[in-house]
Amino acid sequence: MIFFLTGGSRGIGANVVKELVAEGHDVAFTYATRKDLAEQIASEALAEHRGRRCQPYDLDLADPEGIERVVDQVIEDFDTVDAVVLNAAINRPGLLISMSDEDWLDVININLNGNFFVCRQFLPTFLAKGRGRFIHISSVAMNGIGGLSSYAASKAALVGLSATIGKEYGRKGITSNILSLGFFDTDMTRELMPERQIQFWMEFAPAGRLGDFAEVTQAILYLASDAAGFVNGETLNLTGGVTWAP
Repeated sequence: MIFFLTGGSRGIGANVVKELVAEGHDVAFTYATRKDLAEQIASEALAEHRGRRCQPYDLDLADPEGIERVVDQVIEDFDTVDAVVLNAAINRPGLLISMSDEDWLDVININLNGNFFVCRQFLPTFLAKGRGRFIHISSVAMNGIGGLSSYAASKAALVGLSATIGKEYGRKGITSNILSLGFFDTDMTRELMPERQIQFWMEFAPAGRLGDFAEVTQAILYLASDAAGFVNGETLNLTGGVTWAP
């Protein structure tokens, strides 16, 4: 299977890229600024799996024309794509009353508008194939979380976007689903959440722990598989049992 994943140079995305290659799949992934990190991820992914393909692409998700160019290049390089994983996201923390226009728009442009542009560009390929998978990475923050209004709003909006894609194109063999994540041990989690809040999560989450990266990959593989062909327009919560944010 050939995957296209946005935001694959760090955090959860970087681990998913390497694990997908380890599972025997080809991966095209994007990065925003750190070409060196992206190339390192691709090199590490291929080190023990040289029969596979893993290629990074520089992409600003706020640039519709850039998205068009990159998607066209990926299709040319890989011939096709079977599943699109929309993982890239940014955050600009701050209370609503003091949030600047620029910070709000930056988050919405990357986290929501970027997903729309990527999906729109891949739809002709999926329609021609008669099959395709869109997997949007959302967050438990979509239920609201203090100090992260733009991030929460962008992640909540993905639910409507994904469900609409599923309804419009389900009869064409295309599914679109949300994978909503709880807390994972990432740089963003450590940057945004104080230790006491992380401990609070682990205390009240039935799983009693943070999520493991491999669990994200396995959920993606399921949603991308034929076994999930009857799962469309849905939200899969990978939160350890907690579906609200503190």
